[in-house]
Amino acid sequence: MQSSTDTTADAGSVRRRGKLLRNRDFLRLWGSLTITHFGAQITSLALPLTAALILQASPFEMGVLIALEALPFPLFGLFSGVMVDRWRKLPIIISADIGRGLVLLVVPACAWLGWLNMPVLYAAGFLVGAGGVFGWPAYQVFMTERVGRGNLVEANAKMAMSDSAAQLVGPGIAGALVHWLTAPFAILADAIGFFCSALLLRGIAPAPSDAPKHDGEHIWADIREGLHAIWHNQTLRALAWALAVWQVFRHAFLAVVVLFATRDLGFSAGRIGAVFMMAGIGSLAAAWAVKPLNRQFGVGPTMLGGLFGTGVAWVVIGLARGPSLAASLVFGLGLFLLDLSAMVFFINYLVLRQSVAHDRLLGRVTATMICLTTATAPLGGLTGGWIAQQLGLRAAILLAGVGAILLTPVLAWLSPLARMRSLSQIGEDKRYPVAAYESVVKETV
Repeated sequence: MQSSTDTTADAGSVRRRGKLLRNRDFLRLWGSLTITHFGAQITSLALPLTAALILQASPFEMGVLIALEALPFPLFGLFSGVMVDRWRKLPIIISADIGRGLVLLVVPACAWLGWLNMPVLYAAGFLVGAGGVFGWPAYQVFMTERVGRGNLVEANAKMAMSDSAAQLVGPGIAGALVHWLTAPFAILADAIGFFCSALLLRGIAPAPSDAPKHDGEHIWADIREGLHAIWHNQTLRALAWALAVWQVFRHAFLAVVVLFATRDLGFSAGRIGAVFMMAGIGSLAAAWAVKPLNRQFGVGPTMLGGLFGTGVAWVVIGLARGPSLAASLVFGLGLFLLDLSAMVFFINYLVLRQSVAHDRLLGRVTATMICLTTATAPLGGLTGGWIAQQLGLRAAILLAGVGAILLTPVLAWLSPLARMRSLSQIGEDKRYPVAAYESVVKETV
């Protein structure tokens, strides 16, 4: 087991060698995530477009699809945290990549054979989500082990830039691929990306930090320990319930946004891809803006502002109407604001979450927070689909925006975020110890 002293020494060593750009393990991790981010941008448009344009799915069927994509997180999230703490992380990440690649190959294969239907998309969405439940927490913990806690802000900022680049270019590529190949066959590109990611990760050599941090015998006891760690930290506890509510609004939006763009606004697949590139510009702006915002307003108020901004963005998107050009501008403005706000919030949130737990609990805290905050996501997908079926697609988006706006002052009232100027203030909650904050704070504020 690697001690906190070793971790600090490793972080200092990375900085002396030129920070993360000279860390070969990080470069492979960064490259792997960049590939999968680009692939995810393709599937995030191609899968719902397959349902909307080829299978003529109803709003409620789209809600079921979004719900099933999120269902693995509440089903398996707690167990994945135990597994991440007990097993080596890199094999988990590689297996998850290969598994998701194989699942996605089924969609174009079924389309080619004439077997494609909504149950096939339901199964693909669920299984790809299951791969993410295990692969994403393992990835986050593995990255923390390899770069050191003191480099988490820089690492997460670089990851955010990759995500921004993928969102900037990926939707345009997705739109072009859907136009040229049709939506099901565009998904093939994401499947290939997962295989390339797994191949890249296989080049990472073993290290002492890879050793499992926990070898307990009782799975339920391990799960309770992860829940206990979150419950007894006031900030994490508040973020868990607030993000669980926010995910209802987010997945209600995700369930209907492609149908809204294609049916209410009349956008083609190519136009959808072009307009969604505005989200990438927003994410890129957030990666550059988060540190100045933290310095000017404080970490907690910046996070609250980001959450509020997502609600405003959904309202703007829901108000898009009129001629195609005007609708595209309003829709694109909303997507820009949505990803700008969400990324400002989540860059800080990821650093906070990765920094608060000791090494032996990091996998469980990570996976448990993911599980708790996404447990309501299936409900959001079903609710969004039902509201759209009853009141219209625009109504579902507007209600999601109003809900997120109202959530922000409630979170500010019931949590320490409004008073949190820096991450070091979490240490004032003595009921749960905080590790290695000094180096994180230096790079955050």
